[in-house]
Amino acid sequence: MMRATVEAGARLHVGFGNLSLAHERLYGGVGLSLAEPRVRLSAVPTEGVRCTTGEGVAEAATAVVRDHATTACDLLGVSGAEVQVERALPRHVGLGSGTATALTALTAIARAHGHEPRPRERAPAMGRGGRSGVGVAVFERGGFVLDAGHPTERFTTEPPAQGDWTVPPVSARHPLPADWRVVLVLPDAESGRHGSAEDESMRAVVESADPSVADELAALTVRRLLPAAAEGRLHAFGDAVAEFGRLNGAWYADEQGGVYRPPAGRVVESLRTSTAVAGVGQSSWGPAVYALTDATRADAARQAATEALSAADAEGEVLVTRPRNTGAEVTTER
Repeated sequence: MMRATVEAGARLHVGFGNLSLAHERLYGGVGLSLAEPRVRLSAVPTEGVRCTTGEGVAEAATAVVRDHATTACDLLGVSGAEVQVERALPRHVGLGSGTATALTALTAIARAHGHEPRPRERAPAMGRGGRSGVGVAVFERGGFVLDAGHPTERFTTEPPAQGDWTVPPVSARHPLPADWRVVLVLPDAESGRHGSAEDESMRAVVESADPSVADELAALTVRRLLPAAAEGRLHAFGDAVAEFGRLNGAWYADEQGGVYRPPAGRVVESLRTSTAVAGVGQSSWGPAVYALTDATRADAARQAATEALSAADAEGEVLVTRPRNTGAEVTTER
């Protein structure tokens, strides 16, 4: 019997290159892979689907894995799997738990049965990659990613039916320097938009998005963001990422209560004044806030993030991680 174990990191979603129907390509995600937090699942072939929970893993996370595992078994045409949830990502906080968990379950079950998982090809059937391709791309190879988006005529105010899409191709990918660090602030706050609520919010944003913002983002991407990523210049990259997120926030302001959602906005405003960080923003719908720094200033950046959380009158967690330049790790044993 084959046991397959798969581990994948979280991701930051900085924003989209275009949300206006006036341009030829819609969406175009920008983001990067993180070493922590991580999801780790192991699977062995069985009849039917069973899930067990490791120490410290919430039962709600196991229920989500069970759903993904059931979908994966149907998609792969296999009899079933027993899946152990060894580590889980925090859900609906802006760190890409949905895609990472779905593709980790798919890959673990496929490998346990001796099949190729083909995550990019099968992601739509798993319900992933419908807007952003960042989660799929970093699962494959990690790093900083820009995806090509979707043809606008396919994604008008009503997206294609569930699974009736292809994951956007990667336009650019760059590994990030090993001495860079990412400070994550996870306020105890209402979950970020997901499911039908996210669909409704995105529809509203796309219907009213100012096309001139996309023009600004295109210039920012070509002239500042991509060169800084390619050359590994932390301050230039951080400044460009922060500006990219701020411009995206102008599209979302009516839906989330400001350029950044509460309480993320107060954390961002406080943390960006610290000299220990080089770019601050909100990941996806939040409430996760990130700040870029390097190994020499990581402790100072952590302290600044803790103080920013306190200044926002919020409880929560602060952790320091780093960019991840590799995709999901897969190990098998008999």
